[in-house]
Amino acid sequence: MSDKEKILVIKLGALGDFIQALGPMASIRNHHPDAHITLLTTKPFEKLAQDCGYFDAVWLDERPKLYQIKTLVGFRKKLNSEKFSRVYDLQNNDRTGFYFKLLKPKPEWVGIARGASHRNKSKERTKGQAFDGHVMTLGLAGINNIKIDPLLWMKANTAELGLKDKYALLIPGSAPQHPYKRWPADKYAQIAQRLANTNIQPVLIGTEAESDITEEIHKQCPEALNLTGKTSLNHIAAIARSAVCALGNDTGPMHIIAPTGCASVILFSKHSNTVRHAPKGNRVKTLQVDDLSEMSVEMVDMAIAEYI
Repeated sequence: MSDKEKILVIKLGALGDFIQALGPMASIRNHHPDAHITLLTTKPFEKLAQDCGYFDAVWLDERPKLYQIKTLVGFRKKLNSEKFSRVYDLQNNDRTGFYFKLLKPKPEWVGIARGASHRNKSKERTKGQAFDGHVMTLGLAGINNIKIDPLLWMKANTAELGLKDKYALLIPGSAPQHPYKRWPADKYAQIAQRLANTNIQPVLIGTEAESDITEEIHKQCPEALNLTGKTSLNHIAAIARSAVCALGNDTGPMHIIAPTGCASVILFSKHSNTVRHAPKGNRVKTLQVDDLSEMSVEMVDMAIAEYI
């Protein structure tokens, strides 16, 4: 391995941003087919990073503080000992800018850090989705023709989940600290019932923390299959590939569903920017109103009608 070119890729989070970075990551691997490529990321994305096959090694960022001298010195030593010839910064924040300062001598750096060899200073970088910003930045390093990762490597056994031949995914939750991102449960229940009435199985996806929402929908529409707490990220990608469509809020699982090619309708309030925050996919439709409680069932029903 000592004769191999050594490349470092940095992507720390969050879930939607990490998923949108997978296509650029694959392009970096294709651009450096014989290199030893390391990803610096955080614990929640360790398994995704290992499973995708784009990296030879995965490092976890301990996020050392300036006062954690021993940890900081150890991290600096680790960074410099690898003698990376190029770093692709797909995070582009103050922390990764600080990591650039820790490297001596400086490798080629693709990102926004001051002093970078391939520095993207364009204001256009952050006007669109994260994916589009990566495409712009990697183009400075000669990496082009970047595509959305369809996540075909995310696999899971779905035989025991109870899915019918025709089903649609409903993702009615969101992070607990963002309740304004949730379309009301009773309105999801009405959509679920309309799906069931057309012989399409409504399938509820969510975490245990969202069980109050999914249980309420299931109570109002018993025909729905409630998979709350039963699906890993790999399960979500696997069942999305065969779903008629998916309907969900501005939340992480939609960023996994959309790239698979599943027709996806995502609901937004005024608190999110659809241009920047919508999932990336070939069949994505967004609906937005100021207050999601005011979004009508008819409006959503019309949006998904062309897919069912």
